[in-house]
Amino acid sequence: RLSNALYDAVAPTLPLGLAAQVSAGPVDDDGWSILCSNAAVAAKLRQLVPHLEQRLRDAGQAVTAIRVKVQPR
Repeated sequence: RLSNALYDAVAPTLPLGLAAQVSAGPVDDDGWSILCSNAAVAAKLRQLVPHLEQRLRDAGQAVTAIRVKVQPR
């Protein structure tokens, strides 16, 4: 699945404590969604989005945008 492949590409760049709170979301025409467990994790992920997008480009993945969404577990 594309979503899992994208997550596998960025997971090594996530801080260890943050990675446990993040999961792969859907991919659609507007981009890829990263799901996180709470607003604090979402805030940190939003700061990392430019770095994550660069990581995906370096891995050869074509993603137009990364969206961060809160989805409590």
